[in-house]
Amino acid sequence: MVPLFIFIGAGGTGAALYVLRLALFNPDVSWDRKNNPEPWNKLGPNDQYKFYSVNVDYSKLKKEGPDF
Repeated sequence: MVPLFIFIGAGGTGAALYVLRLALFNPDVSWDRKNNPEPWNKLGPNDQYKFYSVNVDYSKLKKEGPDF
């Protein structure tokens, strides 16, 4: 019974930390709408915002669109 509580606690803690990471660091979330209404426009082409990316070197990406 003890291992069951350990694994359920670890899973709940991991899920809570992931939701906290999404709420704080995701560019789709705007906590301050007066000073930064569109935070996704401030991302550069070499900013990594994905949790995990396979085979993508963000330092070599170039901008393809216009500035807003």
